[in-house]
Amino acid sequence: MTTVSPFCAIVPPYVLDRLAEQGHLAAVRSLAIDAVHREARLLPGTPAPGPARPRRVIRDARHTEQLPGRTVRTEGAPPVHDESVNHAYDGLGATYALFAEVYGRPSIDGAGLRLDATVHYGRHYDNAFWDGQRMVFGDGDGVVFGDFTTCLDVIGHELSHGVTQFTAGLDYRGQSGALNESLSDVFGALVKQYALRQDAGEADWLIGAGLLAPGVQGVGLRSLKAPGTAYDDPRLGKDPQPAHLRDYVDTDGDAGGVHINSGIPNHAFYLLATALGGPAWERAGQIWYDTLTGGRLPADADFTAFARDTVAAAAARYPEPAVANTVTAAWAKVGISVG
Repeated sequence: MTTVSPFCAIVPPYVLDRLAEQGHLAAVRSLAIDAVHREARLLPGTPAPGPARPRRVIRDARHTEQLPGRTVRTEGAPPVHDESVNHAYDGLGATYALFAEVYGRPSIDGAGLRLDATVHYGRHYDNAFWDGQRMVFGDGDGVVFGDFTTCLDVIGHELSHGVTQFTAGLDYRGQSGALNESLSDVFGALVKQYALRQDAGEADWLIGAGLLAPGVQGVGLRSLKAPGTAYDDPRLGKDPQPAHLRDYVDTDGDAGGVHINSGIPNHAFYLLATALGGPAWERAGQIWYDTLTGGRLPADADFTAFARDTVAAAAARYPEPAVANTVTAAWAKVGISVG
């Protein structure tokens, strides 16, 4: 499936809104840039078969807002002096490795799509995003956010939006949009865990660990282990994510709460992965991948529809009933019944 890609950024708009209300100029500018990209969504071409190895191209916007920028590193070239370039290159490779080596998917489109990224986008741009064709990284303002290339899970998150784009194409609104964001959080976390070879019990289950600047009271942007606890800072406010359906946030902002309510399916995945034990990219991740790519999931799927499909995917992949029962139990703990 190839669909019009929504503008998918790692920092939720409600975080930048709060900073902007306090006169944080970098946030004001970042919101304006995001609004332009949100109105200029791109329609990628039909994917063409490519080689079963990564093809990476890193470009430098040189602090302008012109894309794609000047090519500074290509596949197989040695590291350069600019660490943002090297971090982006390595992060694209780590994401490719998870999908290719674990799930047999050559690149995010399943057909060897070249992985493009642009670093040093804008001045003090407080975000990173997938625009349907490439990853784009801001340097952060150094006051609230640091360099967005430094977090493997951020890179994995944004490129996973591309996997969703080329498979289920989940609508970017309400519960289907929250699933879209959650799937990116899940696979972003798995990219980092696979690169570090951490099992479910060792992992931090954070998205954006290390992204917040010194002095900001928080550990990351989101927590799959404990949604609602990633930050509590006078500038950022308190992490608003719920971990249970009873606390679902009805809002017109954030495209109907796509970043906020993603905490609910995020937590279900965490509960499943830790209950199954071992590396989360194996059984738990395989079930989520099968659900995303199985062709049964409608674009407007809600949490219940997705949960039911994960149980079906578990039963199809793993004949022992304990696995599917564990999936059912994980969803029940976040308030979603598949019965």
